[in-house]
Amino acid sequence: MARKESKSTTRKPDWTPDDAGDAFATRIVPGVGAGAAAGAAPPDAAAAPARRPLTTDEYVSGVIAGDRAVLARAITLIESNAPAHFEQAQDVLRRLLPYSGRAIRLGVTGVPGAGKSTLIEALGVRLIERGHKVAVLAIDPTSSLSRGSILGDKTRMELLGREPNAFIRPSPAGGVLGGVARKTRETMLVCEAAGFDVVIVETVGAGQNEVTVRSMVDFFLVVLIPGGGDELQGIKKGIVELADAIAINKADGENKPRAEVARAEYNRALHYLTSPTEGWRPRAWTCSALTGEGIDALWDVVLRFHARAAETGALDARRREQSRDWLHAIIDEQLRALFYDRPAVRAALLDIEAAVMDGALPPAAAARRLLALLES
Repeated sequence: MARKESKSTTRKPDWTPDDAGDAFATRIVPGVGAGAAAGAAPPDAAAAPARRPLTTDEYVSGVIAGDRAVLARAITLIESNAPAHFEQAQDVLRRLLPYSGRAIRLGVTGVPGAGKSTLIEALGVRLIERGHKVAVLAIDPTSSLSRGSILGDKTRMELLGREPNAFIRPSPAGGVLGGVARKTRETMLVCEAAGFDVVIVETVGAGQNEVTVRSMVDFFLVVLIPGGGDELQGIKKGIVELADAIAINKADGENKPRAEVARAEYNRALHYLTSPTEGWRPRAWTCSALTGEGIDALWDVVLRFHARAAETGALDARRREQSRDWLHAIIDEQLRALFYDRPAVRAALLDIEAAVMDGALPPAAAARRLLALLES
């Protein structure tokens, strides 16, 4: 009886698409005290019991079976900062590793407003039409003040979000530099184990320092817009020199001639840069996420790159190097956590911070003093 009452208190939003069916997961539920305000009895706490924690076997079998609910919960487990979740998350990852590594990994970055989300949606829909299963990991910026994230990228991919063979997972950057989240690598592996053969990572989109994603994908696509820079801007070190291809987006309407000019300028710039992949010459291409023009050609570029890199061994070498970089990144993270967890460091940190803020102690000397506490 309690379960029936619980279901009756939820409803779909008014803006739910007519053709969404049961796949549309959003529901409106009464807020705290909503029932009392309407003169109804308070809801029974037993009507909405907490979800039962899954066992490691249930996580593994559910992900391999392609259960989207279990996949989402597995990613949440892996992203958790709770020490109690760490061991289980690592055990789940270890058992899913043999089922990963078969997807094409595509990283997409670019300045805000370049149309990355719209381009990814247009590409994702085309790929699903070709028979692929597409996972999109959208990284959202985290506020340095509130430590919160909007996680709104999924709302920009409404069409793709309706596809049963698509999975979109927004994640907060959480203060990690480079435009990606702390657990993006692990999340990619879980999505691959769930059967997604194309995994797209969309970075925050803050500028030329978003190079971390390059260390976790096969193909690195930089999305730019007409008028975003000249040939000199293209030669600048940063994301452009690491790109396997550049997409000049919004090449439609009056923007099309400007997009062709930008494409020519960036192709000239790329001619002077060393290719990040041996045997591959990066080029700039024009496309329109709005009209779909150039999207198929862009994917064909990705396929040609992937086939050539696999043939020459560059793909395997890149992934091996990425695994090594991943190891060192985890070591850095764990050392940082161990350092701040030391009781001696916690006891001295506030006083040393105050001395640095007051100008009584140089930051370098303060750091050496704190690091010396590790030996105590």
